[in-house]
Amino acid sequence: MSNKEENIVKRVCRELNITQKELSDLMGVNDGTPAQWSSKGNIPDMAYKFMECLIENKKLKLKTEKINTILKLFREIQE
Repeated sequence: MSNKEENIVKRVCRELNITQKELSDLMGVNDGTPAQWSSKGNIPDMAYKFMECLIENKKLKLKTEKINTILKLFREIQE
């Protein structure tokens, strides 16, 4: 078990704009598990890492969208 300084559950829900119920569905855990992690702060390392990956995945998707937009603009300029 890991007791992390930052409340990763609330951060993930905020950054992904999802509920704790939706987070539990993504993670394949019982509905109340993220709430317990959020209130008690005892998050298993694997769950913490999974939630970090969810945040990183969102950031990478946003970067990819920006790169695709830039590429589209370059192609339009070349026409």
